[in-house]
Amino acid sequence: MIYEVTEGKEKVRVELREAGDNLYDVTIGEHTVRVDVAKSGRTIYSIIEDGQQFEAMVDERGGPKFDVLVRGQLFHLEAIDERSRMLSQSAAVVATGPETVTADMPGKIVKLELATGEAVSAGQPVVIVEAMKMENPIPSPIDGIITEITVREGDTVEAGAPLFTVTPPPKV
Repeated sequence: MIYEVTEGKEKVRVELREAGDNLYDVTIGEHTVRVDVAKSGRTIYSIIEDGQQFEAMVDERGGPKFDVLVRGQLFHLEAIDERSRMLSQSAAVVATGPETVTADMPGKIVKLELATGEAVSAGQPVVIVEAMKMENPIPSPIDGIITEITVREGDTVEAGAPLFTVTPPPKV
């Protein structure tokens, strides 16, 4: 999966590719490393890179924003996956009616962040899908109201399965 990660004014392309059981090839800009990652707590990840082990604490701040504490350094990051970025760029032009969001890949629904009837902002996560041993927030492509959620926590979904529908607010 490809992400656009921003810290302050710096933006970088990050690509994650599963390379095996808990193994990932992480490409940041032009540099690729192989890491062994295991979740060791609700917000703690144990990481081995080039034979060195360290922990990273991840604190979600809502939407695509989160803080990462690694090796004593705190990073305030915003990570938007390629699909969400493209949707958000085109949503303002296209979104005149309800938008149904589907699963990018097969996975398991691990959390519903919002419920039917709640207001949502573009980019705000609505459903968390676990795929390839990683939790992937699935954001709303537009501002609006969640009018339908077609999955429940614990459900397994296939790629292309509808997850939720967002209806834009009425134009005034």
